[in-house]
Amino acid sequence: MLEIKNFSKIYPNGKVGAKDISLKVEKGDLFAFIGPNGAGKTTTIKSIVGINEISSGDILLEGVSIKDNPMLVKSMLAYIPDNPDIYNNLTGIQYINLISDIFRVSKEKRQELTNKYSTLLGIDKDLTTPISNYSHGMRQKLVIIASLVHSPKLLVLDEPFVGLDPKASFEVKELMKEFCKNDGAIFFSTHVLEVAEKLCNKVAIIKDGSIVKQGTMAEIKKDKSLEEVFLGVANE
Repeated sequence: MLEIKNFSKIYPNGKVGAKDISLKVEKGDLFAFIGPNGAGKTTTIKSIVGINEISSGDILLEGVSIKDNPMLVKSMLAYIPDNPDIYNNLTGIQYINLISDIFRVSKEKRQELTNKYSTLLGIDKDLTTPISNYSHGMRQKLVIIASLVHSPKLLVLDEPFVGLDPKASFEVKELMKEFCKNDGAIFFSTHVLEVAEKLCNKVAIIKDGSIVKQGTMAEIKKDKSLEEVFLGVANE
C-alpha cells in the first residue's frame, strides 16, 4: 500500500525535517505515527500527500511514486490536516460537492455516502449552513466526510481527534476501523497515546527527524504501555 523508502527532507535554510525514513503501511493497517513536537511527523505527512517536495528517497502508494506521478497518488488518498482551514463562504454540502466534483464522484454515490457519514457524525442538519458558522469540531467532521466520499485507498490524518467531542471521537474511531476492515489503510499522527495503543496494530516513533522504533503494537509495547515506551524514547 504505502511505502516510504529512505525518505529525507531538508528545507532551504538547511534544517533537517526528516532523515532516512523507511516504513511500510499494508492494507488493513491502522498505523500510528508518534513523536515529540517538532520531531518530523507533519513534515513526513506533508511529503506523503505531495505538499512538501522530497529531498531524497521516495514515497510510493500502490507502487506509484509521488515524485513521478503526484496526481495519480493524490487521487488514491485523502489527507486531513490538524487544522481544517476550508472555504468559509461555502455551505457544508457545497464543500462536499466541490470535493466530489474534483474526484469525479457520481451524484448517487456522493449522496449515499454524505447521508451515511453526516448522520453518523451528527451534522446532517447543518450541511446547508455556511462553514463560517461551524465550530472547530464541526469543521473536522465535515473534512472527514469529504475525505471519504471518493473512497480513497489510504487516509492520512494529522491529529484527527482535535476538537471532537467524546461521541464524535468514538464514531470517528469506528469509521477508521471500518475503513481498514474494507482493505483501506490509515496512517495518522496523534499525541493521544491511549487512543493509538487501543486503536492501532502498528506504530512508529520518530525523534529528531529519524525513526527510532517501529513495528507491531505488541512488539513495541512488550510488557509496557505505549506511553512508557514513548517517554523512554523521548528522554534518551
